[in-house]
Amino acid sequence: MATTNIWQQFKSLIPEGARTIVTITSNNGDGTSSATLRDGTTIRVQGESVLGGQKAIIQNGEVKATAPSLAQYEQEV
Repeated sequence: MATTNIWQQFKSLIPEGARTIVTITSNNGDGTSSATLRDGTTIRVQGESVLGGQKAIIQNGEVKATAPSLAQYEQEV
């Protein structure tokens, strides 16, 4: 039965889990990859679909897709 609760309908539109952009440093050969976060922290994620040196989108510790390498600007306010 469909819910009439507007908040529940809205929540169903938003994917579960945070998405993060990382740089893949290497594919480990065992179904995982090593990745570097923007702050320099190195993590291990599931998936080897993105090659080393490319940016990737990860969600719940799994590589979801390749991310474009766009210019990054920082502005102090």
